[in-house]
Amino acid sequence: MATTTETMTINMGPQHPSTHGVLRLVLELDGEQIVKAVPHIGYLHRGVEKLAESRTYHQALPLTDRLDYLAPMSNNLGYVLAVEKLLGITDEIPERAKVVRVLMAELTRIKSHLVWLATHALDIGAMTVFIYCFRERERVMDMYEQISGARMTSNYFRVGGLSADLPEGIEKDMREFATEMPEHVDMYEGLLTGNKIWQKRIIGVGEISGEEAIDIGLTGPSLRGSGVDWDLRRDNPYSGYEEYDFNVPVRNDCDTWARYKVRLDEIREASKIVLQALDKLKPGPILADVPKVCLPPKQDVVNTIEGLIHHFKIISEGFKPEPGEVYVGIEAPKGELGFYLVSDGGPRPYRMKIRPPSLLNLQALPQMAEGRMLADLVAIIGTLDIVLGDIDR
Repeated sequence: MATTTETMTINMGPQHPSTHGVLRLVLELDGEQIVKAVPHIGYLHRGVEKLAESRTYHQALPLTDRLDYLAPMSNNLGYVLAVEKLLGITDEIPERAKVVRVLMAELTRIKSHLVWLATHALDIGAMTVFIYCFRERERVMDMYEQISGARMTSNYFRVGGLSADLPEGIEKDMREFATEMPEHVDMYEGLLTGNKIWQKRIIGVGEISGEEAIDIGLTGPSLRGSGVDWDLRRDNPYSGYEEYDFNVPVRNDCDTWARYKVRLDEIREASKIVLQALDKLKPGPILADVPKVCLPPKQDVVNTIEGLIHHFKIISEGFKPEPGEVYVGIEAPKGELGFYLVSDGGPRPYRMKIRPPSLLNLQALPQMAEGRMLADLVAIIGTLDIVLGDIDR
C-alpha cells in the first residue's frame, strides 16, 4: 500500500526573537526539513526615502540614523558623501574631517560586528559570549555619547565635514580600545571556534557559492565568506581609505562558519585602521570652506548676528545643488550601502533611493535554508546579520 506524506506550513515570526526584528517567514516543512522559505517584510515600513523628499538635505540626515540603527555613523557617512558629490565639493572636505569619518566608521564596524556575534551566539545557545561582546560594545557607545551626545542616533557627520570636533581626551580612549580589541576577539574565539557544538551548528550550514552570491546581490562579509574578494574601501575608495594599510578577509568555505571567521577578522582589521587613523589625526578645520552649504561654528551662531542669520538661512531654506543625479556606495558593516540622489535644483532631494545591504542579503535566505533543518534556519538568519530598519526603510 502506497504511503503519502503532507508538508506543513507554519509562520516563524514576526515576533520570534531569532528573526532579529519584525521579519515573518512562511515555512513549508516536511517534518523538520525546510522545503520552502518565503520572507515577508513590511511590518516596520518607515518611508524614509519619501520623507527625505519633504525635507532639506540637512534635515534628511537624521533619518539615516534610523536605517541600520546598529551602525548609524556608517549611514550618515554614505548620505553625506552622496550630497557632497551632488554639490561637487568632495575635494573640499578637510583632511581632519576625513580622518575622523574613517575613525568613526571603523569603530562603528566593530560595534556592529559585536552585536552580530553576541546575538548570533545567543541564538545558537552560547550565552557567555553575549555578555563579553556587550561589555566591549559599551565602550564604543560611551565614546559615541562623548563625541555626538547620543548613544545610537548619533547624527554626527555633516555635509562638508563634522558637527563638532572630537572632545579632549577621547583619542586616548580610542587608542586603548583599538589596542585591546584583538585580544578580546581571541577570547571570543577561545569560547567558540574550537567548541564542537558550535562547529556542528555552523559548519556546512547556509552554503552559497561565490557565483550564486554575486547573482543574488550579496555584499559585505556574506559575499567575502563565499570567496569573493571585494571591498569598496579598497576597490572603490572614499574618505581617503586608499591611504590605510589593511587586509580584506576572505574565506572560501561559503558557509556560516566562513562568514563567522570573516567578521572576526574584520574586527581585527578595523582595530588596525583605527590606530592608523589616530596616527594620521592632525589639528585643522572640520568643515569645508563653503559658506552656502556648511553651517557656521556654534560660537559664531551664539555670539554674532551674522552667524545666527547664516545658520538660520541654511537650516530653514537649505542649499540648492545643480540639477543632476549621483550614486555613492560605501562598505558598511553589513555590506554595500548606497545612496542614489536626484536633484531638480531645489533645496530638497527630488528623489532619494537607498540600497540597503540587509535587504539584498535577505534575498539569499531561501537559497541558504531550503533543504536544511528548521534549527539551521536560526543560524542562517544570524549569519546574514540583518537589521529590519535597514530592510523596511
